[in-house]
Amino acid sequence: MKNYILVLCLCAFVSVVAQDVSNFEKSPIFPECESQPIDNLKACFNSKVNTFIFKTFKVPEVVINDAYNGQVKVLFEVDKEGDITIIYIDTVYDELKMEMNRVFDELPRVTPGTYNGKPTFFQYALNVNIPLIDPSKIQTKAAKKTIVDISSETDLNEVVSTEYDNVTDSIVTYERLEYSSQLNIPFTHNYYARFDQQMNGLGTNSHTASKPYIYSDVSAYYDFEAEKDALVKGSDTWWSRKLWNEHLVEVQGKDYWFTADPILDLQVGSDSEADFSTTYNNTRGVFIQGGLGKKFNFSASVYESQGRFAQYFNDYANSLQAEGGEPIVPGRGLSKTFKDGGFDYPVAEGYLSYTPVKFINIQFGHGKNFIGDGYRSLLQSDVASPHPFLKLSTNFWKIKYTNTWTWLRDVRGEVTEDGAFLTKYMANHYLSWNVSKRLNIGLFESVLWTNDNDRGFDVNYLNPVIFYRAIEFSTGQDAGNAILGASVKYKWNNKVNLYGQFILDEFSLSDITGGEKSWKNKFGYQLGVKYFDAFKVDNLLLQFEYNRVRPYTYSHNSIVLNYAHNNQPMAHLWGANFSEAILIGRYNYKRWFADAKFIFGKRGFDFNEGTDFANYGSNIYRSEVDRNANTGITVAQGNTTKVFQGDLAGGYIVNPVTNLRLFANITFRNYDPQANTAAALNTSTTWFTLGVRTDLFNWYNDF
Repeated sequence: MKNYILVLCLCAFVSVVAQDVSNFEKSPIFPECESQPIDNLKACFNSKVNTFIFKTFKVPEVVINDAYNGQVKVLFEVDKEGDITIIYIDTVYDELKMEMNRVFDELPRVTPGTYNGKPTFFQYALNVNIPLIDPSKIQTKAAKKTIVDISSETDLNEVVSTEYDNVTDSIVTYERLEYSSQLNIPFTHNYYARFDQQMNGLGTNSHTASKPYIYSDVSAYYDFEAEKDALVKGSDTWWSRKLWNEHLVEVQGKDYWFTADPILDLQVGSDSEADFSTTYNNTRGVFIQGGLGKKFNFSASVYESQGRFAQYFNDYANSLQAEGGEPIVPGRGLSKTFKDGGFDYPVAEGYLSYTPVKFINIQFGHGKNFIGDGYRSLLQSDVASPHPFLKLSTNFWKIKYTNTWTWLRDVRGEVTEDGAFLTKYMANHYLSWNVSKRLNIGLFESVLWTNDNDRGFDVNYLNPVIFYRAIEFSTGQDAGNAILGASVKYKWNNKVNLYGQFILDEFSLSDITGGEKSWKNKFGYQLGVKYFDAFKVDNLLLQFEYNRVRPYTYSHNSIVLNYAHNNQPMAHLWGANFSEAILIGRYNYKRWFADAKFIFGKRGFDFNEGTDFANYGSNIYRSEVDRNANTGITVAQGNTTKVFQGDLAGGYIVNPVTNLRLFANITFRNYDPQANTAAALNTSTTWFTLGVRTDLFNWYNDF
């Protein structure tokens, strides 16, 4: 194992090797090398260290008496202050180790190396041959590399290339390259609140609706490294750094880097309404991210989970079950039943991110996307299970244009064929335009289609600059389900932002102006306001949001062309036929955080009992053909249900780099339906949980 850590360089005497000089990296400068060109600094450093060791090193007498012929292998580093420190010595004699330590103690301080202009650590490996050889007598030849024909060798173990060993020489101290990369910032409402104000400053040309953000976009407004540095705690020991301040694994080379961390979501709690003793969640996993060169990044997370939640949560998961009886854990995916009322639900997410030029980013992966400035989105949300997607983001002038193509599934029995779930496709366009220093306007269009007539993924929808309504009509009225939308944001000042959305799923001018409240008036809207540093309290965010969606929005006269995936909506969590008011408060102080959320809503469910099996417009998976009426359609019609939910959460961030946090949460939930049915039970729940979680995505329990 030692020989894999210590890298062999020249066989003659001493060789010192570090990263090749690039436009971003400058090697440490040994005294008397200051006048050398930057391309010669490494060679000069090697020569001066070799010469110093030859002149200073005294071979111990016991080594001379034994006529020893071998090497002393040394791994050392030059730190940010220019001090040279031995990390490891490998040799047969303790006396050689002692002498090498003495020699290195006498080495002068050097000018530290830099990366992107900032001092950084450099690691070196060298071999000192015993007996010593005067480096001035070693002739360096700048000759063409000799290629050895292995096929002509009789002893295949005699000729050994140093190429493999030299690869490891390029490893240097990790420099937080993720914060300037093309990687997504894991989207959680709690963490995004930390830089929301900076992204929405007056006069900024940022685009904040399309999420998740990538680090390079946000780093222009928010200093991630300063944030992490301000939260540093603990000692400089390895275990302390990894627990409180760093990734578990951090590796950086000349043209690559990656990090790896464990994922945890371990929690336990109780539900006042459940007939079981405790709720729990047991998630273990791994999160890996990295980069190759400057334009290519990757990320992957794999979860293995078992959980049992509050009774209303479990009931909802079971109501979403697929054709084979598999429950669907909201936001996560298909599961198997586990022990007494629990779920076993593995999840894998990941993506590749490539930026060929500075204004274009391409991502392909399995995950979620979100469009909007609010807590909810009426356009595209992250409440459904992860799904495959291809995303093209183009950012130029005052415009950001986001194209997303996704592969979705309908897992209901009525659309399953030969045991296979139905695949459907969705293509979204979202154009964000900063009209002025204060005003942003966004235009949205979406279309869903299935593999009818064996057309598969219709290439018509690959065109990134089209109007989907035209394509929908050209392929047949029932061949797709097109939805139009718009968003707006107004920066009142640096502390107050106003925002809103409008979604249109059906347009019939005569019905809209007829005044009869036609079922064809399928639209919804959102109004919201954010108040940063509220009442002059630093890091306090207050938010109010109102959402209202008319019945039958997001549904279709075809049973499959609904705006949903895995029996979960792709927009608002409640589907349609509701109104909702939300109050949110978020506060953070150093590593401490606190959140409060209160939801007041009114929903209209189907009765589905007795003689009333009509579709009142809440269930977006039902065909519009079953609607209860053609006119007189009102929001929250049907089994009108009053909803209240309050969530209070707080905790401590253990590691701000991995977003590992200790937390406690208490949920108060009350459902008060007009009639007690399977879809709308009269319930009153108090659910308390505490645990430790790597917070990488949004958990929604407010359905």
